[in-house]
Amino acid sequence: MKILVIGSQGFIGQHCMRFFLREQHDVWGVDVNPSSRPKFFQVSATQTDFDFIFRQQKFDVCINASGSANVAFSFENPEVDFELNVLNVHKLLVAIRKYNPTCRFINFSSAAVYGNPCKLPISEDFAAKPLSPYGFHKLQSEYLLAEYHKFFGLYTCSLRVFSAYGEGLKKQLFWDLHQKALRHDVVELFGTGEETRDFIHIKDLLRAVNVLIEKADFEGEVFNVASGQETKIADAVNTFFKIYDPGKKYLFSGKKKIGDPDNWRADISKIRYLGFEPAISLEEGLNLYVKWLKESK
Repeated sequence: MKILVIGSQGFIGQHCMRFFLREQHDVWGVDVNPSSRPKFFQVSATQTDFDFIFRQQKFDVCINASGSANVAFSFENPEVDFELNVLNVHKLLVAIRKYNPTCRFINFSSAAVYGNPCKLPISEDFAAKPLSPYGFHKLQSEYLLAEYHKFFGLYTCSLRVFSAYGEGLKKQLFWDLHQKALRHDVVELFGTGEETRDFIHIKDLLRAVNVLIEKADFEGEVFNVASGQETKIADAVNTFFKIYDPGKKYLFSGKKKIGDPDNWRADISKIRYLGFEPAISLEEGLNLYVKWLKESK
């Protein structure tokens, strides 16, 4: 297959490139940052245009791993977050419709669309109640994919990714633990530690994408992508430091971060039905992540 990865130099994008190259596909990249690799398109960060890409080349699959994934940033710069997470998705859909209408389009959405659910686990038919502009914008991008399938026949699907982590990720919980541990004797964290998340390692995330490419109908539907396991933040932090630095002290401040949900666990039966099964436990994934942290010093 000929696969185009938008945001090919970001965390998920880089892993997509490597994964599908290993699978012997013809993989092309797109990013705002320059690259010396072959089969690469650079786009403007401020005046994004995708038409020229699809005029020049035709693809079987387009994976959009671009955009912003920062809740706090979406409160500070909602207009930029909208441009990155909604407007650019629309531009991609328009370009695909005009020049490559048989291309299957996968967009990374987020579990942030759910907000604080009334119960767990969270299935795809739960009401969306975002707690941040970021969550609203991801939901709007899902509506765009559904619209372009329903009215224009494009092949689309959205992935509601829960708490993805892994080698190369330089933000969010485990990266913050690493950075704070380097600077402080005692690491202070938001929340109480009783909050929960559903963590998925990047290798499992990429296997899920592969299953969807092979099995999904691409009829504008959404899929939860997660491990299906609920983990307390306190337990995740303890597991991290057990591997990273067993003697490290930490505490929870009780302060709540704006836009953060309390508890998450995904119902992944929909993607399981297609053949996906998570394989990497949190402890195994954190061993891989800590190894990367120590090797990249």
